[in-house]
Amino acid sequence: MNQLVDLAVVIWPEALLAAMGCVLFLMGVGKSAATRRACAMLALATVVAIFVGLILRGAPSVPVTDPWKVVRLFEFAYFMKLLVSGVAILLILLAWPTDDDATGNPAMNFGQDAGEFFGLMLLALAGLMLTVSANDLILLFLAIELASIPTYVMVSISRPIPVAQEAGVKYFFLGAMSAAIMLFGFSYLYGTTGLTNLRGISDSFLKTMGAASVDGSLSAPVLTAWQTLAAMMIVIGLAFKMAVVPLHFYAADVYQGAATPVTAFLSFVPKATGFVALIKILSVFSGGTWLLPSTLAGLLWVLAALTMTVGNVLGLLQFNVKRVLAYSSIAHSGYMLVGLAALAYAPQHSVTALGGVMFYLAAYGIMNAAAFGVLIALPARPQAFNPGGMELPPATSAETFEDLAGQGRHHVALGLAMTVACLSLTGIPLTVGFLGKFLLIKPALLGGLYGLAILTVINAAISAAYYLRIVASLFLRPEPTPAPNLVGGSVEREPTNSQMSLPVGLAVGLSVVGTLLFGSVFPAADFLTGASRGATQIDDAVPLIRQTAGNGSTGSEEHSGKQKEETIHRFAQIDTD
Repeated sequence: MNQLVDLAVVIWPEALLAAMGCVLFLMGVGKSAATRRACAMLALATVVAIFVGLILRGAPSVPVTDPWKVVRLFEFAYFMKLLVSGVAILLILLAWPTDDDATGNPAMNFGQDAGEFFGLMLLALAGLMLTVSANDLILLFLAIELASIPTYVMVSISRPIPVAQEAGVKYFFLGAMSAAIMLFGFSYLYGTTGLTNLRGISDSFLKTMGAASVDGSLSAPVLTAWQTLAAMMIVIGLAFKMAVVPLHFYAADVYQGAATPVTAFLSFVPKATGFVALIKILSVFSGGTWLLPSTLAGLLWVLAALTMTVGNVLGLLQFNVKRVLAYSSIAHSGYMLVGLAALAYAPQHSVTALGGVMFYLAAYGIMNAAAFGVLIALPARPQAFNPGGMELPPATSAETFEDLAGQGRHHVALGLAMTVACLSLTGIPLTVGFLGKFLLIKPALLGGLYGLAILTVINAAISAAYYLRIVASLFLRPEPTPAPNLVGGSVEREPTNSQMSLPVGLAVGLSVVGTLLFGSVFPAADFLTGASRGATQIDDAVPLIRQTAGNGSTGSEEHSGKQKEETIHRFAQIDTD
């Protein structure tokens, strides 16, 4: 049963983010450095207030919905909103304006558009949170686009060089294409069911799953050809948001072209939006039971295998660190798809599988911030030569392996922070990345997906090559010597001081502490693991094949009888709830 409350009670975080985003747009007309710094402070204060407010309010004991039932707040939504607001604190600190005139930081230059930049950041976060709460197809589509469209602009205004504008245009056009494909799938889903309410569509699929049989058993829904087409188009559209093969080609160019703080933002917000939307769509097509048609299950298996393999193999070939992290992001999307594939093939282990995906999404957001923060703090080296005497953009923060060469010996703390981040992204024990990979591989093994589990381990080993290359560049590579300029003279290659500021240092420190705390301190790790498992209740339909709290078996007659009663009660409520 759902508890009916006022709409403002359900979406107060999204409403606050949108309102403060509009305030920041108005503040953008101010031209003083103090106003630009105030914009960053207001953005940070907003997400901190939401983070604290969510902790104080706590998770709802029963699903909460508005009178029109277009949004729903439940355990899954609460966990994701708390995670998004927490990671957003790190992302805003990475983008903090530290220049004397507050026009950016060593890795970014948004000029006098601080109000617009941070306003767009808050709107994208509002879109992600609204995606979590959306219970209607139309609202879900609008929320996904609200999380995406601001990022197109953020890429273009992040620094005044042609490569950033090129990346923004490419990102925009490919994003528009993916949105059209996704909307195409939504239209067929509506056309075949006559509904836009996600809960109503889920119930319509649940009605076809044989739950009214004598023994109360369920079977996967049989989709019509149009519904299968709808499912495929929606998954393809969301694949762009998650940087999943084959819609991953934009990632490396966009990650390289955007300013590093924006790249950090892109690595989490669109990806989280895509995975949240995909999880909700899979729940709908399974009637809330995770019994998915074999077509969808097979598609998830193939996408997981291709995405992590392509991401890791191509990551080995890169010379730009931001491009390496782009392919790393693709590979991590593949790892999370392993959990969703296990969910599809072994719905009896749905709590383990979906809990692993939620944990890994949190782990990725935490550990990835340190890697980008170190790139922001380390200075770039001027280019070794200047063909034709062309005027080159000024060097800002580190982006290439040559920029990193020997820097770890000069800036030990930053080098160690990058080492922790890279080891965690690889999946080395005592880091949150290792625990996250374990929680994804476990349901794959329980569900009999041994090939996919082995492929995950192999890919994690492949990824170690380029992650350790980053660490080796910091500590083992010799520093490049001054090189002659083709026009004449020489270029001084030796960096002097790091570009670490207090906000960036705080973000890197929090990321490193979180990476080690949730990976090696068992009370903290157990807390995050329990929270992620508690966030697996997407729908209150009761599948008869859900694992028990003890050992995942379904043979208990008492448990089966209780589930049967709850399922019959749910079917009685479908037409009236």
